[in-house]
Amino acid sequence: MPVPDPTASRAVLIGVDGYAHPDLEQLPAAAAGARRLAELLRDTSVWGLPAAHVTVLGADAPVSRILGAVRDAALGATETLLVYFAGHGLRDRDEKLYLALAEADADHPQIGTLQYRTLRDVVRQAGYRARHRVTVLDCCYSGLAGAMSGADVPTRVELAHALDETAHPDGHRATGWEAADGDDHGDCVLTSAPATRRSFVPPGAPFPEFTGELISLLEHGLAGAGAELSLEDAWRTVRRRMSRRGSAEPQQFAQNAVATRIRLHNRAAGPATPRPRPFENGPLAVVDAEGGTVRAYCTGGRVLHSPATTLDELLEWTLTRSGLGAARLHRYGTDADPLLALTPAAAERFELPRGPGDGPRWSLPDGHEVLVRLRRAGWQPTRSGFGPWARLYRTAPGGRRRCVRLCVLPWGALDPHHWGATAQLPPAEAARVLGVYAERLITPSGSPGVTGLSLMTALRPPTRAVRDKRTGAWVTGPNPGALTDAVDCAPCEAPDGHPVLAGLHPSGHRRTPDQVLMEEAHAWSRPPTDAELRSSHVVGLRVNLVPAAAASRLGLGLDAPVHVVRPGFDKALPGSWLVDLSRIPLDERLPSPFTPHGRPPTGPAWYTTPTVAYAVELGFAVHPMEAYVRTRSAPYLDPWYERLRDGYMATMADLGMGPGLTGKEFLDAMTRRHRTDPGAAVVLGAIEATAKDGLAMLGEHPWPVPQRPTWRPDIRAAVTARARINMHRKMLTSARRTGLHPLAVFGDYVVYASNSPSPLDLLPRTPEGEPLLGGFRLGVSPGMVTYAGARTTKWFEALRAEHGPEFNIAQDIATDGGEEL
Repeated sequence: MPVPDPTASRAVLIGVDGYAHPDLEQLPAAAAGARRLAELLRDTSVWGLPAAHVTVLGADAPVSRILGAVRDAALGATETLLVYFAGHGLRDRDEKLYLALAEADADHPQIGTLQYRTLRDVVRQAGYRARHRVTVLDCCYSGLAGAMSGADVPTRVELAHALDETAHPDGHRATGWEAADGDDHGDCVLTSAPATRRSFVPPGAPFPEFTGELISLLEHGLAGAGAELSLEDAWRTVRRRMSRRGSAEPQQFAQNAVATRIRLHNRAAGPATPRPRPFENGPLAVVDAEGGTVRAYCTGGRVLHSPATTLDELLEWTLTRSGLGAARLHRYGTDADPLLALTPAAAERFELPRGPGDGPRWSLPDGHEVLVRLRRAGWQPTRSGFGPWARLYRTAPGGRRRCVRLCVLPWGALDPHHWGATAQLPPAEAARVLGVYAERLITPSGSPGVTGLSLMTALRPPTRAVRDKRTGAWVTGPNPGALTDAVDCAPCEAPDGHPVLAGLHPSGHRRTPDQVLMEEAHAWSRPPTDAELRSSHVVGLRVNLVPAAAASRLGLGLDAPVHVVRPGFDKALPGSWLVDLSRIPLDERLPSPFTPHGRPPTGPAWYTTPTVAYAVELGFAVHPMEAYVRTRSAPYLDPWYERLRDGYMATMADLGMGPGLTGKEFLDAMTRRHRTDPGAAVVLGAIEATAKDGLAMLGEHPWPVPQRPTWRPDIRAAVTARARINMHRKMLTSARRTGLHPLAVFGDYVVYASNSPSPLDLLPRTPEGEPLLGGFRLGVSPGMVTYAGARTTKWFEALRAEHGPEFNIAQDIATDGGEEL
C-alpha cells in the first residue's frame, strides 16, 4: 500500500500544556509533542503533508475552535484524516472520556472539557469522504475511546458503537452490498493507555511517554520493516517498548484493517525515492505567447515553457509533461482534466480564429481547418463541439480517454457578469484567480451553472465499483445517495412543452396553479405606511449564498415520482403536493410564504414538501388532494453545500470578513473589500454564481427525453422553496421581535424602512444584546446577511413616482445600491 496522498490528507494536533485548576499539573511536554509531531508529518521523509494541511492548537484554543479546526480538516480530507490530542484525560461515573482543556475542572469533568464522543462525531460526520480517519489520544483513561463500558478489551458491540463502523454518511446504516464493499476504508483509534490506566510524562522527558515513543519511531524508523512503516507496525513497536518498562499498554481500535493500510515512510530504510507527484503544478494554467515564447502560468506562481508550435502539440505536452490536473473530489469519482486558458496571443499563435463562428452551440463548424488538423493528430472534441469552453480527447491504450479542457479567453469564455475583468488580467494574475476558485470548488468546466452541476456530480458520483458476489469480479454499481438514473418528472413539475404533458391540455393552454408547480424566489413589494415614509432611509440586506444554504440537510428524492390520491402529508417524503393553503390567515405586511409573488394563494395549488411543511409549522392543518412523492431520499446536495460554504467563507476571510468580527468591524471590512483583494472579490462572485446557476441547471431542458440523471426540476423546486421559506421565517421572527416589516423582497434581498443608513439598527437582538436566534444576523456564514446598501426615503419616493407603486426597490438596491456607510 502506498503512503496516503499528502495533498488529499489533513492533520489536526492539539497539545494542552497549561491548566487553571490546581489539581491538574502543567504539561509543557504535551504542547512540545504536538509541535514535534507536526514537524515530522510535514517532513517528506515521513509523510510530506503541506504546511497548510497541518493545524496545531494549544491551551488557548476553546472547544469551538478545536471542533471548527477538526471540521474544516475533515471536510478537506479525501484520503486520510489524523486528529491527535495530548493533555489530561478525565472520566465521569458513567465511564465517559473527557479531554481536558485549559479551563477544565478536575472534580467536574463536564466543565471546561471536550467530550470524546463529540470529537468522534465531528470526525465521523464531517470526514465521511475520507478513506481513513485516525484519532490518536495521549491522555489518562484514553482507552475509554474504544472500550465504552470501561473494560480493557471491548466487545464487538461496544467497538462497533465506539467507531460507528457501519454508519453511512447519509444517516442510515449500511447493510448488504453497501457494507460489504467498505473493506478498504474506515476508522482507527490509538490510545496511550487502557480505559482504567493513567498516562505519564517521565521525569525530565521532553514529551509524554506514548508520544515520545511515536516521535522516536518516526525520527529513526524501524529496521527490517521495509521502505514503509504501517500504523500497525508503529503501534506494536510502541506497545512492546512501553510494556517492557511496565508502563500502561497502548490500545488500538481499528476497523477494516485500516491500521495495516495506512503507511508512512520508514527512515530506517534509507532515503525514500521520491515519487513524481501527480498534478504538482496545479489544476490549470493560463497560456500566453507574447514575444513568440509559449508560457503556461500556473496557479502557484510557477511558469512553464512549452515547446509546442501547434495546438495538438500543446495538448500532448499538457497530458505528458505539464503536471496539470486535479485529484478527484470523491473516492468513486475521476480526476479533473487539466485546463488551459488561452490568451488572445496564444489563440493567435495556435491559429484559432477570432471567434468560434456560427456552429451549433456557438462552436467551430465541423469542417473547420482547426478541427481537421486536430482529428488528423488523433484529437476529437466532445459532442458539445469546439466553443469558448472545449473538451478535447484522444483514446489512450486500453480504450481510456485522456482529456484536456480549453478556455478560450478571446471568445468570451469568462462572462464578465460572473468573472469581472479576469479575462483582461495579466496571465499570472488570471491564473491566480482561476486557481483559487479551482482549489476551493472545482476546476471550471464552462459557465458557472455548468461548473456548479459538475461539482454536484464530482461530489456524488453516480456509480462506484462493487464486487460481484457470484463471480468475485469488480463491476459498476450505483453509489448510494447519488442520482444514478435519468427519470421523468411528474406532470405538475414539467415545464411547458415537456413530453409528459402531451395530451393533457389543449394547444395554447396556460396552466393554472392547480396544474403546475411554481416554486420560485420572492419578488414582492408593498406600499409604505405613513410612518415608514417619515423614516429617513431604506436599507437593504442580502442573505449569503441562499441556494446552497437552503440545500443543507434537505432530503431530496432519488427515484421517479409515485402518484398518490388523498395522501396524508409526510414531511419526510420529498415530492409535490396538491393542497389548498388559501384559507390560512397571513399578515399583509409580509409576503405570503406560499407564492413567489407574495400574494395569498386563491385556491388549490401544487407545492413542494418544504412549503407544505412550513404551513404545518405555522400551526395549520393540511389535507392534500393528491401528490407525486419519491420513496427513496437522501441529502444529495449536502457535499455540494459544504464545498460551497467552505469556499465562500475562505474567500470572505481573504477579503477581511472572517468570523468573530463585531458589527462595526464587519461593515468596515465590507467597504474595503474591493480594495483589499480585487481578485478575491471576483472569486467570491464566481462562487455565488456557481451556487445560483448550478441549482438552475437542474431544471434546464434536456428534451426530447431526459439525458442525464441531474435533470431534476423537482430538486430545483424543493431547494428554491426552502430558500423562500427560510427568508420568510427570518422576516417573521424579526417582525415579531422588532415590529419592523419589509417593504420589498427580491430573491435574496430584503429592504426595510429605517431612521438610520446602518443595518445594525435593523437587526433584532435579545435583551442581552446578542443576535436574535432565527432572525437576520450579520456575518459570513451561509444564511447570515451582509449589507446591500441604503438610500434616502426621498430616493424611494422618486422611484415609485417614476415607475409606479408596484416597483420593487429591492432589485434596484441589489444592482445600484451604495454600500458606503
